[in-house]
Amino acid sequence: MDLYNRTKGTLLADRVIMADNFFARLKGLLGKPGLNPGNCLVIKPCRCVHTMFMRFAIDVIFLGSDGQVLALIENLRPFRFSPYVRGAWLAVELPAGTLSRAVTAVGDLIIFREE
Repeated sequence: MDLYNRTKGTLLADRVIMADNFFARLKGLLGKPGLNPGNCLVIKPCRCVHTMFMRFAIDVIFLGSDGQVLALIENLRPFRFSPYVRGAWLAVELPAGTLSRAVTAVGDLIIFREE
């Protein structure tokens, strides 16, 4: 499964890792040395994220249930918290720099595509 910005026609990630149960959401990216280019972690449900005890920065997209981008955070550094995003259905964590390269903006439509 990949993550695609339908509005801009850009690929955000070609490998989607799902964290959709309690333990997967609790662990998230903790203990990982980094997030490989082309990979993303989808946390569902999720309205805010943190980077406590992480060793690398990430980009974060908050999506509504319709796939619309509600909020973006670029380069969220270690030991930081995102704001709470009202109406968010899930959060997508990407390698830092992904959002600027893919020219993603609030209001864009993001979809998951089966390969």
